[in-house]
Amino acid sequence: MLDCRTNVLGAEVYASGNGERKTFPHTCKSRACSSCGQRATLTWQREVAAMLPDIPFAGVGFTMPDAFWQIFQQNRHLLDALPMIGAGVLQDRAEEKYGALVGGLVVRHTFGAHLNFNAHLHILVSTVGLHKTQDRLVPWIRFCKDAIVKEWRHTLLDYLAIALEAGLLSSEHSRSQLEELFRAHHNRWWSAKVDYFRSKGAFLHYISRYLRRPPLAEYRLLSSDSCQEVRFLTKDKKQRRTVTTSYPTRDFIARLADQVPDRYRHGVRYFGLLAPQSIGTSYEVFLALLGQQRPPRPKRIPWAASIQKTFGQDPLLDGDGERMYWVGRVSPTKAEPN
Repeated sequence: MLDCRTNVLGAEVYASGNGERKTFPHTCKSRACSSCGQRATLTWQREVAAMLPDIPFAGVGFTMPDAFWQIFQQNRHLLDALPMIGAGVLQDRAEEKYGALVGGLVVRHTFGAHLNFNAHLHILVSTVGLHKTQDRLVPWIRFCKDAIVKEWRHTLLDYLAIALEAGLLSSEHSRSQLEELFRAHHNRWWSAKVDYFRSKGAFLHYISRYLRRPPLAEYRLLSSDSCQEVRFLTKDKKQRRTVTTSYPTRDFIARLADQVPDRYRHGVRYFGLLAPQSIGTSYEVFLALLGQQRPPRPKRIPWAASIQKTFGQDPLLDGDGERMYWVGRVSPTKAEPN
């Protein structure tokens, strides 16, 4: 990430007829890089917007009390099942009450405003479904917050209890303390959020802020005379104002690294009608009943066009406004040891 847009990673060289030359260093494409994450997010947003049908959707947020955050922080392998649990709760609700299959996507989110570890889910789910036994649409599906939160809570607690029994959960707390924690929360109130959207665009714009990019934008970092701490701006929701948060440098790096998804782990999971195994079967029937067609996947935006779209300036124009052309490549170089 620190080598992003430097000659350490190599570069592409462009020139124009008037002799002007420009060198464009390669990007790192790291999950921890805010610049590369921005481009990846915009690409994902375009592709998903094209894939999703033009129907109403619900946005569901599943949370858990802070007593469980440390459990998932110390047992990252348990995070992989959270999207499946959340999606299963909504799909089961749609099947039991409406006899319908729904489709959607789940984004697992692990950070809070102060870089604290806060595991929760953001889910986009269709409020129009496909009847399981009849070739017809179920036009309006509602998700009762109390019912789905109860199912989410019970399923998650059962999952943790099974992991504990199988020896897959480690903690600084004893087994009896964890079992008591699970029992205490069995009938306790948990927070959740359910919003309804007439279109997919509003939710995609909202969730894109948390997807494929690190939790801390570069503009929030504050300059510091000391190498011993990192200071950054934070929105304090309780005080309803912007405050300055600071951490020792090692603590800051550890907190930031905690939020980077593990290798080969997807940030978005698709379920129901949008699951990979349903795209060529049930989803096609669903689209046909809607009278819609699945558009082709959008072409990837070239890097120069992406920069122009974001910043309003074409990087491949020289000082005379003429188009530059590729003339060579700079090989990656070894970084000097600190």
